[in-house]
Amino acid sequence: MATVRIRNTVLGAGLPKIAVPNVGTSTEEILTAAEKIKSAKPDLMEWRIDYYAAGVNDFAKLNTTAKKLRQEVGELPILVTFRTKNEGGVCSLAEDEYLNLIEYVVTNRLGDAVDIELFHDEKRVKSLVNLAHDYNVVVIMSNHDFEKVPAKDVIEFRLRKMAQLGADVPKLACMPHSASDVLTLLAATTEMNAEISNPLITMAMGDIGKVTRVAGQVFGSSLSFGAVGKTSAPGQLSIEDLRNAEKYLAIQ
Repeated sequence: MATVRIRNTVLGAGLPKIAVPNVGTSTEEILTAAEKIKSAKPDLMEWRIDYYAAGVNDFAKLNTTAKKLRQEVGELPILVTFRTKNEGGVCSLAEDEYLNLIEYVVTNRLGDAVDIELFHDEKRVKSLVNLAHDYNVVVIMSNHDFEKVPAKDVIEFRLRKMAQLGADVPKLACMPHSASDVLTLLAATTEMNAEISNPLITMAMGDIGKVTRVAGQVFGSSLSFGAVGKTSAPGQLSIEDLRNAEKYLAIQ
């Protein structure tokens, strides 16, 4: 498998890396959360800018906060994510507004990596991926289903499509309702891990899906999300619990 480097973190080698979301709603909250996150020593911080409405509606403010955030966390890699409301986010944007925001994040290098959702205008998504690579920004392309686990072939199609569009790291998260649903996601992850060279990120949400958050090295997911304080998704574990569980399941 190929690896992907995000600043000083390498996805696709060794234990799955751990990202912690920063869901501050103001500059002050964002910087306070960043200080706590840095002290927990994750591999990456995800800056969820959909929580930061003031910055989303004022690019100059977003840029200023991004610079302060970088000063606060030093060399800790930053993934910038605007999660749309349809995929579990907290802020609504029109299609063009979302795509223009992602373009601004990339061209101003507000982070080391950017999340681009799969289900937007395909031509524009592909253009944004190319633009991100021009600016040396890693692309994590994502899809989230908070209602169900899609059929296995659908999961595989979506992950494959992300890779075809040029994503460095395809990501899919979904909501299981049974152990069988969890097995569907794990089976699809295992097969796609063998088929495509990109590191993958997959997870089943909620309590029943917690096993997928800790067993990434076994089934082929290269990154998991742990919380320091407030969680950003159902079933998210604390960084301490996640780190301990990953070490326990580590393949020697």
